[in-house]
Amino acid sequence: MTKRIFVSGATGLIGRELVKKLSNRGDDITLITRNKAKYYNDFSYVNRIEEVDYNSSDELTELIEEQDAVVHLAGTNISAKKWTPGFKQDIFDSRIITTRFIVEAISKAKNKPGTFICASAVGYYGNRGNEILNENSAPGNDFLSKVCVEWENEANKVKEHGVRCVNIRTGIVLSREGGALPKMLPAFKFFVGGGLGKGNQYFPWIHHRDEVGIIMHSIDNEDIEGPVNAVAPESITMNKFAKELGSILKRPSFFNVPEFALKILMGEGAEALTASQNAVPEKLLKHNYKFQYSTVKSALVDLFLL
Repeated sequence: MTKRIFVSGATGLIGRELVKKLSNRGDDITLITRNKAKYYNDFSYVNRIEEVDYNSSDELTELIEEQDAVVHLAGTNISAKKWTPGFKQDIFDSRIITTRFIVEAISKAKNKPGTFICASAVGYYGNRGNEILNENSAPGNDFLSKVCVEWENEANKVKEHGVRCVNIRTGIVLSREGGALPKMLPAFKFFVGGGLGKGNQYFPWIHHRDEVGIIMHSIDNEDIEGPVNAVAPESITMNKFAKELGSILKRPSFFNVPEFALKILMGEGAEALTASQNAVPEKLLKHNYKFQYSTVKSALVDLFLL
């Protein structure tokens, strides 16, 4: 059955692939961007593309009216640059303020969507060592944890209006097109590859196709509500991930980037890169999501050898 789906953050790594998959299965897509002219040709196949600046919920309400689902993926890339006070504010505002506007828009709609899918992150849990983290685990207390808590709190307000809410707590997305992986490749190319920090921290990863699949599964499965850990079933450490990557690339993997160097480059953001989060996809397994890539080896083979 064709669904009417509104998507924000469609120009990002996951948004692009999600919109294409939804469109290919016949869904009616409305997407928003801050620069319609820049992206119009890229999304010429969608039903509607509109330019929105998130300065009024009224313009969003008209677009959300009579949609079956709203998928909100917008947010500044936390690894884009060093975490200055100004950039930390951008990280916060690009998530919390935009979510607040969309929830307000949904509240004003006469014919509300049945489902609100909102991005979040495993950063919700903070640095937790070897602790196994399911969707019921408590949040951390660092900056990114607090951002995620506020982000989900804003999203959950939609439930007051009878709308199902799903918070997608995404792990590290593996893709050749963006995210963490392309930033790691140059070091391996020059035979100085390795993990980040001490390397014994857990590395909660997800293949980009499974990330898209999880969002679509959450749209379609009305029994899924609340937080969802969008991570693969295989729990691995950073060092194990780097070793697998080195093996696939036929390069050594023992030159870990020290934490002090990461702090010089990323400031407080280095803590997010080296935090240990042994997150497990408990809710997805309960609701029968079938992972395309359940092991990091299968994911890396797909990305580099197929």
